[in-house]
Amino acid sequence: MAQEGARGVRVCLDIWHPDCWTLEVTDATDAGLLGHGVHEIDGLANGRFTAYADTVAELDELVETIRASDLTDSVWETDEHDGDTTVPGRASRGIVVRYTLSNSINDALVSRGFIPDEPVRMQDGRERWTVLVHETRQTVHERLEEVRDEMDADVDVELITAPDSGSGIFRTDTLSDRQREVYELARRRDYYTWPREVSAAELADELEISKATLLEHLRKAESKLLGDERDAPLS
Repeated sequence: MAQEGARGVRVCLDIWHPDCWTLEVTDATDAGLLGHGVHEIDGLANGRFTAYADTVAELDELVETIRASDLTDSVWETDEHDGDTTVPGRASRGIVVRYTLSNSINDALVSRGFIPDEPVRMQDGRERWTVLVHETRQTVHERLEEVRDEMDADVDVELITAPDSGSGIFRTDTLSDRQREVYELARRRDYYTWPREVSAAELADELEISKATLLEHLRKAESKLLGDERDAPLS
């Protein structure tokens, strides 16, 4: 149990687990998914997702790959989201997917108090969760170990912060995948502390990109996070 009066923590997780159709299809295609919630209906998991890609052709390939997966029961499309600046990629649409409940890691996390704070991002065969949990940092690691054991999962903790720590906790689900990668690496390496623990050149070397490219990704990410871009509102 969390201590009385504790405010909890915000945790960023990078997850892989077996028999997961979202990981299978995003690993096989140049597209991604945003997960908005899973509900049990008639013994099956019913998940609502936004599928996204850079082109309509890539988006169609993702949806067809989901339909063809042995790990899904059915797929139906809800609406188009083309032009929605809160979704990565240039083409997107809403879908609902039915699949075996035991293959979802959602209940293993939520039952232990990990409450999603942003849509779950599925890209390149990994799931990235940002969750709030009313626990201490030590208890967070203990509960995640339980999730690993239950689901035979690979769970990496990318970041743990206090929601009221003043360290700049922003909604990052409006960022492109590359902007998010660069921004979160900069935070993890204490680029935003004073004095800085790492230089922009060192971050660029780690990502194997030029310093100018890294700074451009950071500038765009920071503009979105601070609400300075009219076409990238926080939600």
